[in-house]
Amino acid sequence: MGELPFAGHPTLGTCHAWLTNGGAPRGDVVVQECKLGLVPVRRHDGRLAFAAPDLLRSGPLDEALLIRIADGLRIERESILDAQWADNGPGWVAVQLGSRAEVLALDPDYAALNDLKLGVVGAWDAVQDGTEAQFEVRAFAMGAGVKENPVTGSLNASLAQWLIGSGRAPRSYIACQGTKLGRAGRVHVDQIGNDIWIGGDTRTNISGSVTF
Repeated sequence: MGELPFAGHPTLGTCHAWLTNGGAPRGDVVVQECKLGLVPVRRHDGRLAFAAPDLLRSGPLDEALLIRIADGLRIERESILDAQWADNGPGWVAVQLGSRAEVLALDPDYAALNDLKLGVVGAWDAVQDGTEAQFEVRAFAMGAGVKENPVTGSLNASLAQWLIGSGRAPRSYIACQGTKLGRAGRVHVDQIGNDIWIGGDTRTNISGSVTF
């Protein structure tokens, strides 16, 4: 157990709780501090969104790691179209497969990937998959003690920086995550100026008070 340098759920959830309980921002943006640094949060298109923080590590993976990842995902090395370090704090490494179907078909050997935090992304095909989203994402976080995370703000932030920056994705898109876990996660990505904003719906599930 330990402190995550950055994560999406607590970023948006904390802002939602603060605003719901009377927090009054001085402007359009709420700035929160985490171990990684200062993270702006604002309301965009009716939902809260945070600005993707700068990457701590980016760039290509060495071939030995790519082969290890392919083996751990139980796929051929040639099935990985591209890969990139996508570390904005947790330590993500990301790989792109050829389709949503390939992403959903993964049945990883978790023991073989036990020290990694691995994100996998594949594009939706509008004819076969529909137009509700444009990318399918899965997050395998064995290095944090989680086999698969249903929705992952930090990973989607770094994926967006990679996909948009390399021209693989439009400036605005929706990522679908959690499908294999029975979750209907939707992450809304928008590049506005030089910033990439990662948004999701927030709501209060439990409320209460403490009397001292």
